[in-house]
Amino acid sequence: MSKPSIVFVCTGNTCRSPMAEALAKKILSDLEVEISSAGVFAYSGQGASKNAVQAMHGNALDLSSHNSRYLSEDILSRANLVLTMTKSHLAAVFDINPNVNAFTLNEYASQPGEVSDPYGGSLEVYIQCAEQIKQLITLSVAKIKEDLWKV
Repeated sequence: MSKPSIVFVCTGNTCRSPMAEALAKKILSDLEVEISSAGVFAYSGQGASKNAVQAMHGNALDLSSHNSRYLSEDILSRANLVLTMTKSHLAAVFDINPNVNAFTLNEYASQPGEVSDPYGGSLEVYIQCAEQIKQLITLSVAKIKEDLWKV
């Protein structure tokens, strides 16, 4: 049986979703789960943004080898859980596959709002974004365990 999988989705797959992927791999390291990311308007093969790479250094994570990828039906069809950064990303996910198990990360963590795009912002903006994502994933751990390993 294959491992359950989580896909994080943002716009270009160079800032928020790669940070979420890296943070989730660290936070959920005790679980047998595949974690990846993709973007609704991504150009496949782009690296993570410079500030995203630097923001992850503070979490002892390395995004320097990240390669962006475009969100496809194939990616969604293999995902057990899709977590997006905004409601517009969620709408794009449902446009591709209306039957996928998808939520905004904030909604999944029972928190208001969305994860704002740090693109073009200062390193401090990226660090704040990474901290928000880290908090939302941490708040979601019990729910992820419950949803992906229902008995």
